[in-house]
Amino acid sequence: MSNFHIFRPTGRTAAAALAAALLVCGPALAHEFKLGDLEIGHPWSRATPPGAKVAGGYFTVTNHGGAADRLVSVTSDISAKAEVHEMAVKDGVMTMRPVEGGVEIPAGGKLELKPNGYHLMLMGLKRPAKEGESFPATLTFEKAGSVTVEFQVEGMNGSGMEMDHD
Repeated sequence: MSNFHIFRPTGRTAAAALAAALLVCGPALAHEFKLGDLEIGHPWSRATPPGAKVAGGYFTVTNHGGAADRLVSVTSDISAKAEVHEMAVKDGVMTMRPVEGGVEIPAGGKLELKPNGYHLMLMGLKRPAKEGESFPATLTFEKAGSVTVEFQVEGMNGSGMEMDHD
């Protein structure tokens, strides 16, 4: 007779295993950061091909406070420069420009940086953004101050447009 046993989780054991997995993975999956009344949700970037000079960054900022705040600057050691850009399409022509003076997060409101809208441009990449890795960036707000967040690098496929900036 062999000492080999097959483990078949019962309902209670399976539920306990799932709960334990959620406790371990929950914070990583949530991927949120707090700074005062501001909550920064899921900072992410797309993987870049070798030799790429730019990357985009995306996240949400929810303002749970009673006063507006403003995202005024971003820095990251993955790039020489980082700016918040706005992309718009008017009469079939796409334009993209840096946002002067930052971008407001209204009291009780939300700012979304996403492909084809407001987004972070990381210019002068010092290394490729590789899928499965992460990189830090510091977001500075007019009132709340600064917070360092981790951008998760996701696959190159997605709904956003890849752009080349000089």
